[in-house]
Order: sequence, then structure tokens, then C-alpha cells
Amino acid sequence: MLEAVRYFFLRALRNMRQWPFLCSAAILTMAVSLATIATFFLIVVNIEQLAARWTQEIQVIAYVQTPPSPQELPELIKKMQQLDGVDQVAYVSPSEAMERFGERLGNDAVLLQGVRSDLLPASFELALHSEFRSQQGIEKIIAQLESLIPVDDLRYGQTWLERFNNFISMLRFVGAFLGGFLLFATLFIVANTIRLTLYARRDELEIMALVGATMRFIKIPFMLEGAIQGFIGGLLSLMFLSLSFSLIISRGLHAFWLTPLDFDLLFLTASQQLVLVLAGVVLGVLGSLSSLRRFVRI
Repeated sequence: MLEAVRYFFLRALRNMRQWPFLCSAAILTMAVSLATIATFFLIVVNIEQLAARWTQEIQVIAYVQTPPSPQELPELIKKMQQLDGVDQVAYVSPSEAMERFGERLGNDAVLLQGVRSDLLPASFELALHSEFRSQQGIEKIIAQLESLIPVDDLRYGQTWLERFNNFISMLRFVGAFLGGFLLFATLFIVANTIRLTLYARRDELEIMALVGATMRFIKIPFMLEGAIQGFIGGLLSLMFLSLSFSLIISRGLHAFWLTPLDFDLLFLTASQQLVLVLAGVVLGVLGSLSSLRRFVRI
């Protein structure tokens, strides 16, 4: 058994040495294809994580023209906290709103001297449960809120986030389309590499079949050749991915002005890295099988 494994392995290596240029082209094609697909995967995963981080800060701000009286305020806040999807409620009086505005102005706060402290409207800030941080969830909360108090204006940062989610969907589509195209191109190159090897050795294969060699004995070295190429391509793709992650993805997302300073980027887990390498092996074997079907009866 061990002798047969050794023979098949040495036979596959000999085939690869006979065609070094085509073998290198197949390996590099698999490496670039897998690395590109994994890069898109990492970009989408980290952007989704960033979007989830932003949704934690989403809140509904309801502005009221007439501030509630001190007697009405506690009961009103209690009713708002009982609304479906509302986690916490904070009341901001006109004077507090003016103080916040002054803090945001910084050194230019002197411009507010002489301005009435009640110029800005009062507001209620509603923090939401995670499952209601969506367009549909916010619309439900707004409907409940408008039936409870006379709202003068509403503000929430969901519109731009929905557009951002559309961008993620488009990114997924582009990644899937590009990934499918690259996988098809990789299969084509690997299959043609093995096919050229089979064509050059067609006389030898016919002689082997005539002297009694089984189809399995003929096929295994070529399938093993594709698996070795895929394994090397998977390792190279992992190396390319590490470089692109540190040089492109990491710097690009951290340079994004909406990215929090304490935001930690995600890389492939150990199991995902193993899947990436195994995907190269599967890709190489499938490329070999597609060629063997034409030259060798299966």
C-alpha cells in the first residue's frame, strides 16, 4: 500500500517537472483566484461588522414644540419606555440642547452670547433594541410615538445606513460574480494543463491500458497532480491574502473617516484558512477530472 502511494506521488511530481511553466501557471491562477475571492469575503465581513457597530448608535429623536411640564414629564417618559422596541428614553430640555450646541461649537461658543436659552426645541431621545434598528423597526416605533405625543419633527440616521446596506449587497453580488468567473477560469487552466500532459503521454497511456493497467491506476497520478497544485495554490493564496489584508484592507478601512478608532478588523479564522487551502485542492482535483473524462474512460 505504501509503495503504491509512493509511486503515485512520485509520478505526479514527475508530471509536474515535465511541464514547469504550465504547472506554475495553474498554481498561480488558483492562488490569485482564491485570494481574490477571500479578499472580497473579508471586505464584506468587516464592512458588515462596521455597519453593525454603527447601528448600536441609532436612536430616534422626537422634537416637540411645546416642552412638557415637570408634572407630565415622568409619566410621559414611562409611557415611551413601554413602547415596543424602545430600550431607554432621555429628555433634553431647550436649555440642555443649547448647552450641547455650545459644546459642539467649542471656541466659537461665544457666538451664542445673548441668544435665548430656550431657542432650541425640547426633544426625546429614544434608544432602541437591536432587533428594531432597521427601517421597518423604526417605522413601527414612530407610528407608536406619534399616537402618544404631538411630534413636531423626527430625526433618525437610518436612511444613509439603508443606502450603505444596499452598497454591501452590491459588493456581495460583484464578489460572487467575480468569484464565479475566476473559479471557471481556474478550472479551465488547470484542466488544460493536465490535458496537455495527457496528450503528450497518450501513447504511454494506451500501452499501459493494453498491458492491463486499470483506469484507477492511470487516473490517480493525474488527480494527485491536480491536488498538489491546488494545495500549493491554496497556501500561496493564503499568503497573498495576508499581504492584501495588512497592506490594503486594513489601511483602507482604518483610513475610512467613519471607522471608530477602537474598531478591530476580522481576518480568516483557522477553520476558514483550512477551508481556503482545501478549496484549492478540490479545485485542482476537479480540473484534473474534467481532463481525464476526455482522455481516459471513467
